[in-house]
Amino acid sequence: MTPTYPVSNVRRNVLRAWGVHLYTSLGLVAGFLALLAVIDGQLSRVLGFLGLALFIDATDGSLARAFDVKRWTPHFDGRKLDDITDYLNYTFIPVVFAYRYGLVTGLAGQIVLGLVLILSAYGFCQVGAKTDDGYFTGFPNFWNIVILYLYLFHLTPAANALILLFFAALLLAPLKYITHHTQPFHRLTMIVLSLFAVTLLLIGVAIPHVPAWLLGLSLLGPIYYLGMSAYLHFTRLNATR
Repeated sequence: MTPTYPVSNVRRNVLRAWGVHLYTSLGLVAGFLALLAVIDGQLSRVLGFLGLALFIDATDGSLARAFDVKRWTPHFDGRKLDDITDYLNYTFIPVVFAYRYGLVTGLAGQIVLGLVLILSAYGFCQVGAKTDDGYFTGFPNFWNIVILYLYLFHLTPAANALILLFFAALLLAPLKYITHHTQPFHRLTMIVLSLFAVTLLLIGVAIPHVPAWLLGLSLLGPIYYLGMSAYLHFTRLNATR
């Protein structure tokens, strides 16, 4: 039997659900401000607004579950809104950043960036992009992280283009990547990723004069993420054989 609620409670719950969707959409505003900062060449502002967008993305899911937005706004797809926001902040703006700061150059560089945009969009549109057991399928479009490191390491445009092509190819590979919902080693993962977030914050404060020790320390986050993802992917694969 479907439970009934007083009208006042229904209105309150619907308003809360819409409040969560509004909170998610603030990531679009943060992304817009980050894009303006890219155009103006204000690097610290770029990182600040993208960091704000990342914080919103990391917290809106918990709010959505707490306020049961699927029940109270059944005709509105919050996940689609989240995907649009993520594509802007994790793919489109980093690609514009790569072009604006000359990480790749010439027609070849533009082609590479175009491929990143297209393949990333395809990745977001895959039905199984997020699995029920808490994994991403294919490289999870963390172009903000990839392009930040390309900027910090001052590689040649040709080397940057090859690295971008490598990660773009991983979008098509059916490999599993961990999320904050992945249960194996969950506590360790959250500790490492939290520390990684702290190092990124320190990098944002120090940029463009980032100490070598801080840059090296921050790499432990991506190394752990890729290593743990590969370990869990192949151990799960072997376990099903």
